[in-house]
Amino acid sequence: MPHAVEVIRYAQTMPFSVTKQRGCRMKNDLARFMSYLSDEKGLSPNTLESYERDIAQYIRFLEDQGIRSLKDTGRVQLLGYLSRLRSLGRAAATVSRNLVSIRAFYQYLVRERAVDADPSLHIEAPKQEKRVPRIMTVAEVETLLNAPAAETPGGMRDKAMLELLYATGMRVSELISLNVGSVNLELGYIRCYGKGAKERIIPLGGVASSFLKAYLTSARPRLLKSAEPEEALFVSHLGSRMTRQGFWKIMKRYAAESGIRQEIAPHTLRHSFAAHLLENGADLRSVQEMLGHADISTTQIYMSATRTKLKDVYDQAHPRARLEPT
Repeated sequence: MPHAVEVIRYAQTMPFSVTKQRGCRMKNDLARFMSYLSDEKGLSPNTLESYERDIAQYIRFLEDQGIRSLKDTGRVQLLGYLSRLRSLGRAAATVSRNLVSIRAFYQYLVRERAVDADPSLHIEAPKQEKRVPRIMTVAEVETLLNAPAAETPGGMRDKAMLELLYATGMRVSELISLNVGSVNLELGYIRCYGKGAKERIIPLGGVASSFLKAYLTSARPRLLKSAEPEEALFVSHLGSRMTRQGFWKIMKRYAAESGIRQEIAPHTLRHSFAAHLLENGADLRSVQEMLGHADISTTQIYMSATRTKLKDVYDQAHPRARLEPT
């Protein structure tokens, strides 16, 4: 194993410019890997984009060192690359994500016998500080959900989207990927596909169901611009599927109109959904299932947020919470 100082010195001598080399075998390896992730793993477009971006940057780094085959790479090159990312000020989460992408790439190449060994073995990801996510109060959520003017088709759609996001805790990518057939208003559930194309069934509350029904019967037909069938549940003013960027702008506008000072994003409603369920007695496993978390430790971070809020409530409400001892 190379000494850590040697790795850092090696990394600091490497240029980080993008070269234009044609016929690079490593890029062909990446193309095959991306086809594998898309066709066999069924990963979402956003996840595929993340993998491709991380690995392509690593390949450019190797190309700058005159390396043209991944067979010529090893632990030194990979550690040097991770060291360079840190020297450029990349966050621990970014470095960790890059390592995960590159490790998956090497594991694929080992299975395909394109490389002899996986140099990422026994390289630990940098430790990341687990931050308590931004949680909206119930009052803030109510204000936000009441912001859309439900008298217009666009307002009815926005109201239904916000209500559904808070009622189910779905990711925004899952919300905009819903089709009309994903919803069963009669039985009160919604079917969505999360990371890794994993299906999950989420209960649908009465309030969200009523606004969703109103949107489907009244607003959506008026938003559709073509007689051609459209399977997307939520459509834009152009009559096509709503985009992530489009919904982000909608939510940002309503947050500003509601007077919510702290910056919020669509994911904030997902965080708030989980925290509010736990505050009201939901068990951790059920929340994990509804959120689609593979690891329960990811869900446990909302317990920290709940405990923090309980402490604040205690400090404000208990008559002897702030008394100094005599």
